[in-house]
Amino acid sequence: MLALLDWLHAMGADAAVGHTAQDWLARGDEAPGAGFSWPKRGHDVASPPGAAARPSGASPPIRPQVEMRSPARADTGRAEAVRPRAATPLGASEAETGARRIARSVTSLEGLEAALRDFDGCGLKSTATKLCFYRGAAKADLMIIGEAPGRDEDLAGKPFVGRAGQLLDKMLAAIGLSEAEVHITNIVYWRPPGNRTPTPQEALACRPFLERQIELVAPKVLVAVGGSAAKEVLGAAEGIMRLRGKWREVQIGDRTVPAIATLHPAYLLRTPAAKQLAWIDLLQIKSKL
Repeated sequence: MLALLDWLHAMGADAAVGHTAQDWLARGDEAPGAGFSWPKRGHDVASPPGAAARPSGASPPIRPQVEMRSPARADTGRAEAVRPRAATPLGASEAETGARRIARSVTSLEGLEAALRDFDGCGLKSTATKLCFYRGAAKADLMIIGEAPGRDEDLAGKPFVGRAGQLLDKMLAAIGLSEAEVHITNIVYWRPPGNRTPTPQEALACRPFLERQIELVAPKVLVAVGGSAAKEVLGAAEGIMRLRGKWREVQIGDRTVPAIATLHPAYLLRTPAAKQLAWIDLLQIKSKL
């Protein structure tokens, strides 16, 4: 059972959400899930074939209350109400073309955020809870770009607010910077299911918005945090250990911006010994600024 719950959490089902409230006190001494069995294809979940009749007055079995975001399924004459689904995502090239046209017409970060809320070209939008645009200063000399929002970020609607974000704040404080002096975002703006790595197609769909965001923020230094962000920002194929600590030039619009990659705070939480490498990178960033 614990393995099953871990798997469901990894797949993104990390919140128990039901369409109707459950009166737990009315269940008496009946154990959770009592009388429930998984349905066969084509049968209603509430009335599985072969289920034993309940005594008169007994509490009905409790149905699992996990929101799977699937279309309404007709059963015995009724359909369950479900959350409306987002529009079908566009193909990768079509999404990028549309995103680039939209991003070019935007003249402010507020307008860019509004355009992202209306954009349906990235499939992550249909499974995420909130858009995670940025946190920090609207204009900053240092812009930090991570991989993707996680669970805490998806709930808060801001990037880097979980344990990794707290460590990032401490790393910045070590070189004399605060949240008010940096601009923090990700290569994709919605949480991938199960915190998986964004696909190249998802990153491509968000790329025009990220480039326009960099233009509007006008940083003096770009920092790509983690392997996925480093590959996307620097246009490189090497792993993070080969990319980190080396300055490169990134062409954004009509500007050339110095960029460097470093280790992701989430990796540093798992591998504390690697913090010495991140510290070397931070000193380089401080010197460049």
